[in-house]
Amino acid sequence: MARAFAFEIGQRVRVVQQIPRLSGTMTTRVEGTVASFGQSKTGAWFAHSEDKKLWLDRVEIVKDDGERVICNLDQYTRVEALAESA
Repeated sequence: MARAFAFEIGQRVRVVQQIPRLSGTMTTRVEGTVASFGQSKTGAWFAHSEDKKLWLDRVEIVKDDGERVICNLDQYTRVEALAESA
């Protein structure tokens, strides 16, 4: 099933991810420019799919300092569009 992404390459975004834990939720944030996005395979041996791969929605962000971060998108992830910096 194809996923509709609410952002475009070159757009400035903030990715907010929440990780549920027994002792509360841990939240991480990454801000930067979208370099790429889409679905890609992971080498999950437990995926039980045709070629033993699991497809994940991913977005690659380039932070202001040039660092590249790849985020796996799941039900705990929110991608927020940000205004362009001056």
